[in-house]
Amino acid sequence: MSRSAGNPRSRKARSAAAEELSAAWNLRLYVAGRTAKSVAALQNLTRLCEEHLKGKYRLEIIDLLEQPQLAKGDQILAIPTLVRRLPQPIKKIIGDLSDTERVLVGLDLRPGSAERRLASRR
Repeated sequence: MSRSAGNPRSRKARSAAAEELSAAWNLRLYVAGRTAKSVAALQNLTRLCEEHLKGKYRLEIIDLLEQPQLAKGDQILAIPTLVRRLPQPIKKIIGDLSDTERVLVGLDLRPGSAERRLASRR
């Protein structure tokens, strides 16, 4: 019998670890109000996340018209910008995220064309 099985602290730790694994992808989408590009970026990102990361991501939308000070932390220079904070390394993709293949490669969800060529030579 495991000593930690009845320990409430251990159950909390296991629960926290399970929650962390379930939200292994931490994404932030920086937008400026409800411009056409911002709306398109959110729609495209939501679709991609549901198709490729269902149940494994946390998405935070940051409207820089309401909270401009938050742009400095992630060094946002253009909008819309997607920032993948986890898993590391941090990655950024600028634009409306309509190029699905480019976004998947940028997020490391699919190997890039150079990596595919190398894999096909093996």
